Amino acid sequence: MAGLNPEQVRKFQEDGFLVLEGVFSPEECDGLQARIAEIVAAMDIPPHCRTEFFSEKRNAEYFLNSGDKISFFFEKDVLDEEGNLKIPREKSINKIGHALHAHDPIFKKITHSPQVQEISRSLGYEEPVVVQSMYIFKQPHIGGEVRAHQDSTFLHTEPLGRLLGFWIAVEDATPENGCLFFIPGSHKTCRHSMGIAGGISRRMVRSPPGSVPGTSFVGSRPVYDDNSFIATPVRRGGLVLIHGEVVHKSELNSSSRSRHAFTFHLMESKDTIWSQDNWLQPTPELPFPVLYD
Repeated sequence: MAGLNPEQVRKFQEDGFLVLEGVFSPEECDGLQARIAEIVAAMDIPPHCRTEFFSEKRNAEYFLNSGDKISFFFEKDVLDEEGNLKIPREKSINKIGHALHAHDPIFKKITHSPQVQEISRSLGYEEPVVVQSMYIFKQPHIGGEVRAHQDSTFLHTEPLGRLLGFWIAVEDATPENGCLFFIPGSHKTCRHSMGIAGGISRRMVRSPPGSVPGTSFVGSRPVYDDNSFIATPVRRGGLVLIHGEVVHKSELNSSSRSRHAFTFHLMESKDTIWSQDNWLQPTPELPFPVLYD
């Protein structure tokens, strides 16, 4: 792939997202699914670390320490009171994160693929680094809603506009099984509130050093008009590019089909500061990997 053409670059800059069909082959998608099945089959998590991604009771320390590891997060209501799975493990996982791109060769190859590198270059990224990755399952009937948000709420840079998401459809993503929805142009129209600079309305920050591990939000959650969102269905092997400040969401998967996706975020490291308040931080064991060969 030769990267984006000028019209695609213009479209991304205008809308804050871009759908690209056929970027990855069926064989590459097969490889991702086969590898993730092996990882799920081999997972062995202590009961106290079995944390539901959407639960306020989640183990904060487990979450905060997942940035340089392969960690497991479960769907709602799949654990009993003792922390045991009530349904098969392969049907219970919400996502795996946040360092598949660094620790698994199959996912590392996709993350650093020529397609990803050329797209990043065509968008002007000079020294991009990979900050995190996730494999998202969106399980049939129970795959949870992801409320409208901006990625820079969770992965904040100074200045803003240095974060780029790659969302790869490992399976077909449709309105029925929970494809992404966007507000076109919202990366340019959102305004700050409560003293948060730039184009985001709130931030998730980690607790200060020396306090109980956890996160909290600074700022207020905006209210968005549902009619402003448009669905972005994408076929298996397609890619959705996501600007860090564009507003997007996905609905509950009420269908009988899962919606697997592999997603990761890049940051332009040149002249950019990664916020020390972000929940995810580079570690001595895993500095943010450089994208380009």
